[in-house]
Amino acid sequence: MKNVKVSIVVPIYNLEEYIPRCLDALVNQTLEDIEIICVNDGSKDSAPQIIEDYKKRYPNKIKTFHKENGGEWSARTYGLKKATGEYVGFIDSDDIPEVTWAEKLYKAAKENDADIAFCGYDRVDLDTGKTVSTEMTQYGVMNKEVDWKDDFIVYANPSLWNKLYRLEKVKHLEFLPFRGCNDTLFLIHSYMDGIKKLTFIPDVLYHYYLRSSSQIHNMNEKDIENLKKYLIVTKEHAIQIGKYDEYKETLASMAFLHLAVSWAFMLSYDKSVKINKALKEITNYLNENFPEWRNSKHYGMFHCFSKGFKFVGVWGVHFLYKIHLPIIYIKVNRFLLDVLKKEVKW
Repeated sequence: MKNVKVSIVVPIYNLEEYIPRCLDALVNQTLEDIEIICVNDGSKDSAPQIIEDYKKRYPNKIKTFHKENGGEWSARTYGLKKATGEYVGFIDSDDIPEVTWAEKLYKAAKENDADIAFCGYDRVDLDTGKTVSTEMTQYGVMNKEVDWKDDFIVYANPSLWNKLYRLEKVKHLEFLPFRGCNDTLFLIHSYMDGIKKLTFIPDVLYHYYLRSSSQIHNMNEKDIENLKKYLIVTKEHAIQIGKYDEYKETLASMAFLHLAVSWAFMLSYDKSVKINKALKEITNYLNENFPEWRNSKHYGMFHCFSKGFKFVGVWGVHFLYKIHLPIIYIKVNRFLLDVLKKEVKW
């Protein structure tokens, strides 16, 4: 194989009906010098046979690995360690990238000597094929340096699949062992460990498919406890590298957004959970471990109101937590999603 420009890691766990369309998009990428690293994470259906068939058909592009089930995070780490490219990206096996995904992101990264290249993406309802939202296009064509005073670190979507990472900057990292937010903490750790230069293109290059079995409907208290645990791990890493004073306000803002806003809302769908009690515990956790959340500049009234409707909404949720009434946020957001079918993305 020639020198690999982009390694593409694809965790595989079941989903046999979706894998072919994903792999078809990958083997037809317009960037030639790629490797597609399929990591079978103990699938129980025909997924292992499917990826082996594709390997036989495309031996110069596809590499397959089989391991015992350990969770998506472990498959991502496994694939990362096998990557040999100049840049590395991660694709979910039930989604579809554009065939220009690798080429456009790689070109943007190379032209701007970037450590991460970002692109736009859309979210598509699997049953209807309807585009629910289009995201990460608002930055246009832009280059920037990682700046911990900039609320971009807090608000930019942390998902893996609309990015290419410079491999040498992240090869040493591992995805933290829990589902859901490990991509967020991977991005934060990459910022802490040497990622400096970012580039953006507004092209919608990835189609993320929403399924009824998605995490929003099966979040549980164990997931919440895991997120709490690994937020502390992230905080401790900042302390270890001597950067906590510089990073603490941003880390607290990030902890609030993901734990108190996004995950608390998803937890409300678990009928076994006493949501008022859970919200109180989340608030106490933040007060104890990330006290800067209360007075973070990222959630100040003037800051949020100057940035648009979405940020006014976040300010409102922050205010409700401060006055011990976050249940109002949960009820309003549930009404918007369950009754009006309007999903609010934070």
